[in-house]
Amino acid sequence: MTVDLGENISMSVRALSANKLRSVLTMLGIIIGNASVIGIVAVGQGAQQFAVGQFESLGSNLLFVVPGVGQGGPLSSAAPSNSLVLADAEAIAREVPAVAGVAPQKTERFRVTQADRDTQVSVTGTTPSYPTVRNAPVARSRFFSQLELQQNHRVAVLGSETARTLFGSQDPIGQKIRIRNLSFRVIGVMAEKGSSMGTNQDEVVFVPITVMTNQLTGQENSHTSPILQAIAVSAKNPESMSAAQYQITNLLRLRHNIKDENDFTVRSQQDLLQTADSIAGMLVILMAVTAGISLLVGGIGIMNIMLVSVTERTQEIGLRKAIGATRTDLMIQFTTEAVILSLAGGSFGILLGVGGILIMAALTPLEAILSPAAIILAVGVSGAIGLGFGVIPARTAARLEPIVALRS
Repeated sequence: MTVDLGENISMSVRALSANKLRSVLTMLGIIIGNASVIGIVAVGQGAQQFAVGQFESLGSNLLFVVPGVGQGGPLSSAAPSNSLVLADAEAIAREVPAVAGVAPQKTERFRVTQADRDTQVSVTGTTPSYPTVRNAPVARSRFFSQLELQQNHRVAVLGSETARTLFGSQDPIGQKIRIRNLSFRVIGVMAEKGSSMGTNQDEVVFVPITVMTNQLTGQENSHTSPILQAIAVSAKNPESMSAAQYQITNLLRLRHNIKDENDFTVRSQQDLLQTADSIAGMLVILMAVTAGISLLVGGIGIMNIMLVSVTERTQEIGLRKAIGATRTDLMIQFTTEAVILSLAGGSFGILLGVGGILIMAALTPLEAILSPAAIILAVGVSGAIGLGFGVIPARTAARLEPIVALRS
């Protein structure tokens, strides 16, 4: 005789329920594997989105011009060479048509004091275009002006964290701070931006670049124009990025009289983002493969337990075959038991993975991203593992001879 699918599922559930602890332990590998796959995909996608947000916080349509070849970075505080000067930045702003704004910068770490309070922060010399180019709005009062830049006024704009450290709840506007024993008047406070690529963008002080090079650091050599560590350039739109990069390269090669290798590097924001995205993607693949191994181990565990079950239920198999059950009936029954174990483990694994993602989102800056594709993949792989690893025990059961099975 044969049984329908509903009855087969019911029989399989009863058989698995007879050994609840063994069934739960068998599902454990599948549960951990599915939770790991879903969690890792979510972490990877969250990390990629976090990286996008970090780079977008630097500004939009950005290019970074740094000294040297393939060295330094947009936030680097140590220039590898003296090849970039303020005159280069002014030439880019004046002569490159694809450029919307230019913000040169030179950064050093100094101790900044106010009355009995002090803090060690990054002091950046730049120009009035910095807030626009680098997407860094001023929250209170204003940034310094072109006139203050030209006349070497000792004015400073504080990052929000620096303002809290030095002034607490007091209003810093109009107050004085000291940098390297020079007095600066606070004229503004920047909006909060948080951390970007390991750098706290709120623990900063901005001063005119002329004051930075003439009074705080001094000129490093005989250059008549202040030496820079980087030039941030904002293209007019995303379509102008390539043109701006090409035009800046040609302009600086002419200005530096370069015949062979460049003494500068022009990087696009998109290049940096693609690099970070590629690294994150490779890490996700590596971790997903590692998680997949636990699914394989879980499948082997299911096959092992089903083979034990066949041995334990030899008389039941012989009795069923004696009253008319076919090989196909037994194949379906034992395969169904394996698939139920896999799908049940996969379901619990999905719940565990989703819970882990929500906890991660609550405790870290990463966004909770539930990938439907990852969930569907996890369920599909679980079912396939149950089906694949359940076939061998099912065939073993189906091939038993009724008389031999009943005698054993």
